[in-house]
Amino acid sequence: MNRKALPGPTLRATAAALICGGLTSVAFAQGWPEKPIRLIVPYAPGGGADVVARPLAHRLTEKLGKQVLVDNRGGASGNIGMEIVAKSPPDGYTLVLCLGPQLSVNQSLYSRLPYDPVQDFAPITLIGTASYFLAVHPALPVRNVEDFIKLAKARPGQILYGSSGNGSGLHLSMELLRSLAKIDVLHIPYKGGGPAMPDLLSGQLQAMFVSWGTSSGHIRAGKLRPLGATTAKRSPALPELPTLAEAGVPGYDSGVWYALLAPRATPASVIARLHGEVSGLLKASELRERYIADGIEVIASTPDQLTAYARSETGKWAQVIRRANIKVE
Repeated sequence: MNRKALPGPTLRATAAALICGGLTSVAFAQGWPEKPIRLIVPYAPGGGADVVARPLAHRLTEKLGKQVLVDNRGGASGNIGMEIVAKSPPDGYTLVLCLGPQLSVNQSLYSRLPYDPVQDFAPITLIGTASYFLAVHPALPVRNVEDFIKLAKARPGQILYGSSGNGSGLHLSMELLRSLAKIDVLHIPYKGGGPAMPDLLSGQLQAMFVSWGTSSGHIRAGKLRPLGATTAKRSPALPELPTLAEAGVPGYDSGVWYALLAPRATPASVIARLHGEVSGLLKASELRERYIADGIEVIASTPDQLTAYARSETGKWAQVIRRANIKVE
């Protein structure tokens, strides 16, 4: 027998480790889950993320046979909750339902992050996207996006718009409009969209990008006038309302999106199981219809598609933030 044909100790050890690792992953997947799963939401209770997280957790509990518990860990634009997940054991028992800023915006806003949005997480699926709406007080003499842009150009720096804070999605959505439409409007930041809403309703603010959850009642009552939806496709919440891109701002695409992630190095078999279960739930009529009623366009992407989408969003918002010189410390 030719002894040179035999693998050496190092190669044999590596091969054995790979085989054992594969067998361990399969065995782990067969036994998973054996205990409750924690779904971190990096925002305070009652916000838009809960609208997605809680129905999903309920349905996943039924599918997996183990309770999926929503754990709200808000603060620092979602950075606190993301750090918790990044440092959690990659065993399939800690997940995070995050919004777009945690993956594609915060790294451009903050000089330092307590997590790496690319390296610290395993993507599972892009659940869906939801539009913001450019809304104005009815006293503002505009009926559509074209009117708004013309008025803003005629009155540079005189139209006051509110946001839920410096660097927030509502702020960045207007900064994108400013950049593409070449308009000058004055930013008034608030500590959340809720505190800004009374000033918009009273007319102290003339305009603001708003979410469907916070604005639907006011829009239906005629207290706010929606001019356009921010996403590339029309919103299921207001399908008759044109998008900003349709209304004269080519290339405009903004809004909020929801992604499901796990800590990096979570077994691939667990990621595959979660992706399959969540995708099945999102394609079923009950959860899908509930999300659509809340103004969410259901996507149910693959992990690779989520990674590609987050990468493209990161580049887009990095340019907007750099041009507007926005920083959050």
